[in-house]
Amino acid sequence: MCPALLPTAPPVVAVEGLTKRYGGVTVLDHVDLSVRWGEVRALLGENGAGKSTLIKILSGVVRSDGGTVTLNGSDVEIHSAHGAQDLGIATLHQELAIVPGLSVAENIFLGQRKAQTFGVVRWGALRRGAELLLDSLGQSLDVRQDAALLSPVGKTMTAIARALSRDAKVLILDEPTAALTDQETAQLFAVMSRLKDRGVAIIYVSHRLEEVVQVCDTYTVLRNGQKVGEGDIADVTIPDLITTMAGRPVSTIFPEREGTHGGVLLRAAGLTGRRCRDVSFELREGEVLGIAGLAGSGRSEVVRLLAGAQHRRSGTIEVQGVDAASRAPALIAGRHTIGRAQRRGITLVPQERRTDGLVPDTIERNINLTTLGRHTLGRVVMVPRRAREHAQQRHTDLAVRSRGIGQPVLRLSGGNQQKVVLAKFLALSPRILLLDEPTRGVDVGTKSEIYHLVRERAAQGAGVVVVSSELPELLGLCDRVLVMHEGRAVGTFDAATTTEDELLHACYGRTR
Repeated sequence: MCPALLPTAPPVVAVEGLTKRYGGVTVLDHVDLSVRWGEVRALLGENGAGKSTLIKILSGVVRSDGGTVTLNGSDVEIHSAHGAQDLGIATLHQELAIVPGLSVAENIFLGQRKAQTFGVVRWGALRRGAELLLDSLGQSLDVRQDAALLSPVGKTMTAIARALSRDAKVLILDEPTAALTDQETAQLFAVMSRLKDRGVAIIYVSHRLEEVVQVCDTYTVLRNGQKVGEGDIADVTIPDLITTMAGRPVSTIFPEREGTHGGVLLRAAGLTGRRCRDVSFELREGEVLGIAGLAGSGRSEVVRLLAGAQHRRSGTIEVQGVDAASRAPALIAGRHTIGRAQRRGITLVPQERRTDGLVPDTIERNINLTTLGRHTLGRVVMVPRRAREHAQQRHTDLAVRSRGIGQPVLRLSGGNQQKVVLAKFLALSPRILLLDEPTRGVDVGTKSEIYHLVRERAAQGAGVVVVSSELPELLGLCDRVLVMHEGRAVGTFDAATTTEDELLHACYGRTR
């Protein structure tokens, strides 16, 4: 009988009194957590709450300074990553460990001696074994294919199959949907349901609380290294979880809206690209306009067209008062590029921060990328002191948590990476700020900081457009919300008087 069906069975994994210190700083303070067979437990908390440290201890990457870990009721010690795998604990990090140049089948059985006879690999048996594992997940992949060529969800399925090949009893998923589309996320959730039926215990780490309440059974919340909440997902709401994570009421997460707006800053008429068709709207001074829609609705293309990051097939973009001495409108005609848009005061903060917003260098160099000309003599000779002072000021203004501006940017948390991206583009002092999924993959505390930053820019007279897949975010932050459906704008809603349900119906092209 599967242990998942035994009501008296001990948790498959449990930690008690887990403690970890770095110097004089306690990052985990006597934390308890348990997961039963076939249970999905959400591990929640802001950046720095202790989630990553707990995962590293269970994964064998670091050693705890106190506390116990038990597997199926027996105390165990985890000395290394290989030791964790041998015990049946598998971790899928956000950056998946897929080896390019090796096939899907080779990646699944990486580091194992299965399908070998006297040291010789039996390739047919290896591929059949890989296909059987993927089939058990309801997946069909070409196991001969180079795994590097797989889609993000294909790589995720390969990593899960690898865990199953090692007879994983505990699966830790760290931000597993960060690179997935909505459709791919649904595919992952279907696989998680299969794993639950097999009795696999899952620890699910995500900042996307809408996903947490959809897929998890229970939750544990950490704050400042301590456990501050746990229970059944069915007994809490998203605002409850946010309040527990942040340690303050959800009403304080979003800043107050400004009551009045100025004149029209931007007017788009008949905007048409590859996905969106005939989209028209206005943006006023001091206004925050949200854009909602399902994946593939054209919501991101709208801001990319405005920013010159994508070719505009037809339609017009009119910017008011481009010349500071004139309030006359300026029609952006001809080839609209990112550079031309920025000269007219339009700046886009892209969705994919790691690929489109950052370079693998220091915080200082990333912040200064958009303003190099300001830190030179005669536009030729770089003045390091100017660049350093500018980066340090932006670093301070956005409260980036780091060891200093000389730290490699890719070693920061997702939230602090996003702050660096914002610092870089805000240095251009845009009058029209376009934000595409600005809080994706960041914790609730950093989200609140970004929301206040957006409202500060609006209060200074800028117009802000926010594209987001999180409807509560759009309703809490924005003044109006434009809804896209299958490439067309199907309505504009007053965020203060509209419900999430009404927005969702519009996203599906329905009216109520």
